[in-house]
Amino acid sequence: MPKAPLLSPDEVSSRLASLRKWTLEENRISKRFQFKDFREAVNFLTELTPVADEQNHHPDVEIHWNELTLTLWTHASGGLTERDFRLAGAIDQMTEDRDAEA
Repeated sequence: MPKAPLLSPDEVSSRLASLRKWTLEENRISKRFQFKDFREAVNFLTELTPVADEQNHHPDVEIHWNELTLTLWTHASGGLTERDFRLAGAIDQMTEDRDAEA
């Protein structure tokens, strides 16, 4: 698969503004979720897996009991690409009706 082109800082800012509660950290975007317990956090990750597989783009995942942090960046390109924001948008749609966000 060819490298996806990196987004410019203006493109990143524009796309980030359309997402809910994602933060920019260096060349990555992250979002923290809080769940009732560990099981609920893991269940959410299980629901996310086919979405990420379908896009062939997978977040870095960090779990601390009931908190789950997803971090997106395109490893092969070394920064943020359209792929990251496409997956972030899909994650936002998944969580739209959930009370999972911190």
